[in-house]
Amino acid sequence: MKIIVGLGNPGDKYANTRHNAGFMAVDFILHYGDVFMTEKPGQEFKSEAHTWGEAEKKLIFLKPQTFMNDSGLAVKLILNFYKVDVAKDLLVIHDDVDLPLGAIRLSNDSSSGGHNGVKSIINEIGSQNFQRLRIGVETRASRSDMPTDAFVLQNFTDEELKTIKEIALPLARTEVEKFVGLGTWNLDLANKR
Repeated sequence: MKIIVGLGNPGDKYANTRHNAGFMAVDFILHYGDVFMTEKPGQEFKSEAHTWGEAEKKLIFLKPQTFMNDSGLAVKLILNFYKVDVAKDLLVIHDDVDLPLGAIRLSNDSSSGGHNGVKSIINEIGSQNFQRLRIGVETRASRSDMPTDAFVLQNFTDEELKTIKEIALPLARTEVEKFVGLGTWNLDLANKR
């Protein structure tokens, strides 16, 4: 079983904000096919969940509906239910102001780097030993231009959103496919485009 969590804030107000890069990545991946069953938001995992397969071959994409700063509450619920090996089977996708717009970076067993959603997950599950896919959203010339907490809640500009959709999200999809291991899972995301 693999669990992929995209971080963001629920609601139309936040849909195109920099902080919702994780939600955008999950939506981008799921857009390509109808192989996923969807659970309604607010169900037992306080999340919108998209599932495929059964038993040890189950794949779950999760979009916590708890708001960013409480993402760990939703992640803890699903981890307590499924009892997966967090170090191998959990991937968290989120925005990162330490990376330039459109860049992506994998990390493992690292601190939150000041990201409140990741910090919440670490605090709730009692471990930072899980994989993360970070999507760069930084476009400020200087952090003194705007405080980070305000910056990440601003909408992407049209040009920035184009970069995210055309560069970052396809790269993120490729990394998720590697994490899942398509050959092992027989999940042909590549042909669901």
